[in-house]
Amino acid sequence: MKKRYVQFIVFISVVLVVVLLSGFSFTSMWKDPPIVRGPGVSEVKMLSDWLPSLSGTKGDTEVYIIRGSEPGGNFLLLGGNHPNEPGGTLAAVLMIENVSSLAGTVYIIPRANHSAFTHNDPMEGAPQFFSIELPDGSRRTFRFGSRRTNPVSQWPDPTIYNHPTGSTLGGSEISNLNRAFPGREDGIITERVAAAIMNIVKQEKIDLVCDLHESSPEYPVNNAIVFHQEAAELAIMTQMMLEMEGVDIRLEESPPSLRGLTHREIGDNSDAYVVLLEVANPSQGRLRGKTTEELVTTGVDKYYLQASKDGKLFAPYDETGYPLELRVARHVTTVRVLLDSWNMMFPDRMIMLSDVPAYNAILSDGLGAFLKPVS
Repeated sequence: MKKRYVQFIVFISVVLVVVLLSGFSFTSMWKDPPIVRGPGVSEVKMLSDWLPSLSGTKGDTEVYIIRGSEPGGNFLLLGGNHPNEPGGTLAAVLMIENVSSLAGTVYIIPRANHSAFTHNDPMEGAPQFFSIELPDGSRRTFRFGSRRTNPVSQWPDPTIYNHPTGSTLGGSEISNLNRAFPGREDGIITERVAAAIMNIVKQEKIDLVCDLHESSPEYPVNNAIVFHQEAAELAIMTQMMLEMEGVDIRLEESPPSLRGLTHREIGDNSDAYVVLLEVANPSQGRLRGKTTEELVTTGVDKYYLQASKDGKLFAPYDETGYPLELRVARHVTTVRVLLDSWNMMFPDRMIMLSDVPAYNAILSDGLGAFLKPVS
């Protein structure tokens, strides 16, 4: 009897240790890695400034504002809509930490679905963090989050999601920010985040919205500009100019029947021109091997290499993989060319930026060259 009692105590102790370690690991994702305010940042506000009910929740997040020295148009850049697509987040961070505005005002939300950064997708074995080395030898750490809002913030999912437009979606999509637009101000967290972003668009008279995403290499909509029909001419001009710079990109028009996405709902419910950018990301595809920090940053995966040889991918892929610096370089460059196209089409609402990191410089020098050390 005494032996069994000792075994029970040992078992309970081991369970408690595992639970405590798991709890510490889980809650370690609740602390935001710092983003350094670049020289062009005029002000940092919170999303709750546009919807007060978000204050104090995991849905609240920073909005970085870069005001130009001259008046002009208003631009909203979204990163982190899906936090398991780090190329969009890092592209937004590079813009925050480097760019200034010569004309117009830029609003950047690098962690759009903040709650989704605080956990991982279940049963995917994804890393919680990844890091990038800076020239001084220090490292910047970033979170690798989930496609969906943390259940701690919002639970349970319904069987069917009755979308604000009247359409019905699978219940789990209620936790997907990019299915929640235009949102509900009195809804659950994900819907309120979408509604707050819509409030920015309307209250700040945003002219142009760009939402940064990544997609698996086997997904047909890849390395693409997805555009609302009102932004068709702008997207076509951007594609032509990118092709002239040697950056191949395809065009996809927003399907009218696919509800809840930024390019559809913001475009339908405001005067803004809206595009969404996709770039290939092997760390989120279904053909990948083990999801490691190395896969997130290098994009090298032997299974994707074989899939490429078998002609199953919609993105170019070889032994060099699809590294994070390439994904970020494509996003940053597409944003720059998008704004160049905008300025040619709408010279009365110029959005002119300086010090945008160059495509070849990101590839040759690495992301760390454009990230500021954290003091």
